[in-house]
Amino acid sequence: MQGSASVGLFDGMMGNASQIDPRAAAQEYGRLLARGEEIHSAYRLIRDSLLFTDRRLILVDKQGMTGKKVEYHSIPYRSISHFAVETAGTFDLDAELKLWLSGAYEPIVKQFGKGVDVYEVQAVLSAYVAR
Repeated sequence: MQGSASVGLFDGMMGNASQIDPRAAAQEYGRLLARGEEIHSAYRLIRDSLLFTDRRLILVDKQGMTGKKVEYHSIPYRSISHFAVETAGTFDLDAELKLWLSGAYEPIVKQFGKGVDVYEVQAVLSAYVAR
């Protein structure tokens, strides 16, 4: 058990996301949610989080050395013009998510560790972006 925890910590330190229980994410970030809004999937980097709700994507960006300053970036799914999911390869063990927002030239890029099912991430985005 300790080995898997240290792998998760190492992934977080390297900027890779790992999946977290949506109920735990709702407990931690419930104040960000609108009435009736539910978290479908959630992922955590060492300090930051990605929350996929039934209405939007929330990026939680803890800033500074202490992480006390936090930016909550709310992206309505309708603002995502397109996205790409790149699976892990033989030498590159990380999967990658790229999100292009309407009016933005550069995508938002997030790395996922090998323990994350990127096909699930793609399915969640497909379900909400295609609405």
